[in-house]
Amino acid sequence: MATELFAEGGKDVAIKITPGVGGVLQVFLDGEKIYDKKEEGGKFPDLPRVKQMRAVVRDRLAAP
Repeated sequence: MATELFAEGGKDVAIKITPGVGGVLQVFLDGEKIYDKKEEGGKFPDLPRVKQMRAVVRDRLAAP
């Protein structure tokens, strides 16, 4: 997933990985949560969901 986000944003994207407990997986963009495994039924993001996150990154980078 990190590779997909880097592919979308290139040098304009920084990724911070923070260890959690109990299978926590959350993705934040500029402080806004764009993915939370717990909120999505405990499922890891599939390809369509990763594409949605890429679109959020793309839109945010395109915004003035």
